[in-house]
Amino acid sequence: MTAPDCQVHSVNVGQPSAVQIGPRPHVSGIDKRPQPGRVLVSVNGLAGDHVVDTRNHGGPDQAVYLYTREDYAHWEALLGARCRPVALARTCWSVAWNPPTCAWGTCWTSGVGGVRLEVTAPRIPCATLAAHVGDRDFVRQFVAVARPGFYTRVLRGGEVGPGDAVRLIPGSANAPSIGDLFALWYDAAPDPARLEQYLNFPLAVRVRARVQRRLAEARGALSP
Repeated sequence: MTAPDCQVHSVNVGQPSAVQIGPRPHVSGIDKRPQPGRVLVSVNGLAGDHVVDTRNHGGPDQAVYLYTREDYAHWEALLGARCRPVALARTCWSVAWNPPTCAWGTCWTSGVGGVRLEVTAPRIPCATLAAHVGDRDFVRQFVAVARPGFYTRVLRGGEVGPGDAVRLIPGSANAPSIGDLFALWYDAAPDPARLEQYLNFPLAVRVRARVQRRLAEARGALSP
C-alpha cells in the first residue's frame, strides 16, 4: 500500500560539533542538516553522517531515524520559533505519514535501488536533545507528547533524496507498536506477559536489553 503524499521531505546528516550540556561542552553528531542531493544508504546509515555516542546511538539496528512532517508541525505549533526545522532530526527521512500504531517490523521502501528500512525502536529523549533544542525541560515535553519517531535497520541499501515516493509495508499485527515500546521506558509496572510477548520479535539490541531488564524486575517483584 502507498499512503497519500507519502514521500521523503528531507535527508539529514550531521558532523561532530559542540553541545553545551551542564557546565561543559560535549561533542555530538546531533546537529543534522538537510542534504540537497541524493544520499547513499547502507547498513550503517546515511553516508556522511556521524554518530559520536556509539554506546547509546547508531549501529545496524538503529541506522536511520525517521520523523514525520506532521510531527514537526506539532512541535512548531507548540514551541513556535523555538523549534528549528531539523532540531528533532537525527539521521532522518521526513515523511508525510505516521500511524500512531506503527508496529515493529513495518518497512518503508524508497529511492534508487529500492532502499528498504525496517522499524526497530522508538527514539528515547536525552539531555543532548534538550541542549540541542535549547530547552532544559524538553525531555519531559517529548515524553508527554509521545511523538518519538522511529529508528530503522537497513534491509536493502541504495540512494534516497527529497521528493522520493515512499511505499509502506505493514509489520505483523501482533508486533508491539512504537508507542508500546516508547511507553515501556516510563511504565513503573509493566505487564510481564506483555514483555515476554515483545521478546518474540527481533527488536533492536538496546530495546531488547531494556525489555529483558524490565521483565527480570517484574518477575522479581512478583516473587514471594
